[in-house]
Amino acid sequence: MKYGPALAAGIFCMLACRSAFSGDLTLPGGKHLSLKAQLGQKLFFDTNLSTPPGQSCSSCHDPDSGFADPDKDQPTSSGVLTTLKGNRNAPTAAYAAYTPPFHFDTGLRLYVGGQFLDGRASTLKDQAKGPFLNPLEMANPDPATVVSKVRQAEYAWMFEQIFGSGALDHIASAYNRIASAIAAFERSPVFARFDSKYDYYMKGKLKLTPQEMRGLVVFESENKGNCAACHPSAPSADGTSPLFTDHTYDNLGVPKNPANPFYALPVKLNPEGAAFVDLGLGKQVGKFWEYGKLKVPTLRNIERTAPYMHNGYFTTLRSVVDFYNTRDVRPTCWNEFTSESEAERLGCWPAPEVSQNVNGDELGHLGLNDREVDDLVAFLKTLTDGYQPE
Repeated sequence: MKYGPALAAGIFCMLACRSAFSGDLTLPGGKHLSLKAQLGQKLFFDTNLSTPPGQSCSSCHDPDSGFADPDKDQPTSSGVLTTLKGNRNAPTAAYAAYTPPFHFDTGLRLYVGGQFLDGRASTLKDQAKGPFLNPLEMANPDPATVVSKVRQAEYAWMFEQIFGSGALDHIASAYNRIASAIAAFERSPVFARFDSKYDYYMKGKLKLTPQEMRGLVVFESENKGNCAACHPSAPSADGTSPLFTDHTYDNLGVPKNPANPFYALPVKLNPEGAAFVDLGLGKQVGKFWEYGKLKVPTLRNIERTAPYMHNGYFTTLRSVVDFYNTRDVRPTCWNEFTSESEAERLGCWPAPEVSQNVNGDELGHLGLNDREVDDLVAFLKTLTDGYQPE
């Protein structure tokens, strides 16, 4: 039997996410996805919604890759037009529903929350509208094109059942409803399973290995990794299991990635060429003291979401930890375009892509020995969803 792209994608999701929900969309505890979330699922996996057809939301947010980009050999994410590459590595969509709307916290005096790495979309619904129209992603010329494609989809009938008669008649409202349905799916337990080895450990259902326990100590100790300062490992005040992010923004001093294909894009799309600098949050809010800051990611599923950082500079989790540990200890490489492997070989790190506002308080000179680095990596691997207790 053959299936159309949308139905085939839906079936793929049911198989890839089979430990999160079964083929009849039954969730743990006998619950079901709402009809709106089921519609969002179909939209999320529909490869007909790009121009030309071929890319869906799941192309860069694959369930088997922790809802991040499945292409581990590409430092930044590709769009439907294969000759065009984005300037950033798509972050995971898992647990994104727990991110608060973008705002400035007057108590912390920090920007908090929002979607995308620079917070330019306040909510999940706002974020869902972006990739459809981005020329480096799904490349649709306008919302009308997306709505027209949805009107022809086999699931179009669901819009009227959920939103009422004429739900797809008007472009602006229809586009909002498409984004709202995708957000409903992303708010479902499919994206927030809380079933890692660490979750079972917190519930007292298993013990971590000695190495994993040592790694947890390194992770939480203020005089060691102090990772929990930005990636809290304890449940929140309302009882939510730890999300391993405080939803703030930080400049970690990550170097430019010489393998970033965005540098070679046409002038129309990247007028600065190799001189391009990702200003992150600072560009979004128009404040130079926020330059280079990007959203602190969740560490859940970090084992599956390589390459790492906004530009994919690091290919392994150990290399990331090594950078956190030695950034301010090693000399600066003479060439700002030194690759990760060459920097490791030379025993140096390139200068930060954005030299302003680099966090020098919580990383850069951690003083960890090799065993502690390995222990920390072992602990981070306990945060992978889908753990099966013996």
